[in-house]
Amino acid sequence: MSDILIYAIGFLSQILFFARNIAQWFLSEKEGEVISPVVYWQISLAASILMLTYGILRNDFAIVLGQIIVYMIYIRNLQLKKAWKLMHPATRILAIVIPLSYIGWLMFSSTHNFSSILKNENVPLLLMIWGSAGQVIFTFRFIYQWIYSERRKNSFLPLGFWVISTIGSLMIFTYAIYRLDPVLFAAHSLGLFIYVRNILLHLGKGSLFSRLNNIPFINKLIQKVSDKIK
Repeated sequence: MSDILIYAIGFLSQILFFARNIAQWFLSEKEGEVISPVVYWQISLAASILMLTYGILRNDFAIVLGQIIVYMIYIRNLQLKKAWKLMHPATRILAIVIPLSYIGWLMFSSTHNFSSILKNENVPLLLMIWGSAGQVIFTFRFIYQWIYSERRKNSFLPLGFWVISTIGSLMIFTYAIYRLDPVLFAAHSLGLFIYVRNILLHLGKGSLFSRLNNIPFINKLIQKVSDKIK
């Protein structure tokens, strides 16, 4: 497969990841507090499958590790939001079958398998360790979020989730520079703003949208967009 197509898959996955973050941030700014919308977890599933594909084709252990760990947490949050059973049965079946088939691919394929990923000569050992550590930290945010949500029997995105996101994102950002990976570089440079904004909302700094209360047209536009993406 050509590098252009591989990068296209990676950028498409990051566009979806960024879209989920924008949707979550927009709805949180509107409510003046951090919320965990259903659309965030739905987009996460599609984006994760594409990112796993990109990681396998790039022979990037750090990316593959991160996506394998978090995938089922996305599904669990949809269950906690009472949204999983509302999805079309075909969609739910594909959401389970596709990642399982990818694991089979990694185990039994003659190319782009676990062995080729771990022995990628383009990624020095120390860089792989750093990138994997960044992915583990970045991924741990969802483990933390899952445990936090299970205790409350509902899906939440707590303060610790955004703090861990910021730390892990900065590590992966530096990994992307040394790896010369434009997909990771773009993703983590754009995501940091949203992570910081959610931290500020948790700390009670107020919504950016609250400053627009005196502009009726803007308020109506925000409401219409909010209704579309809930």
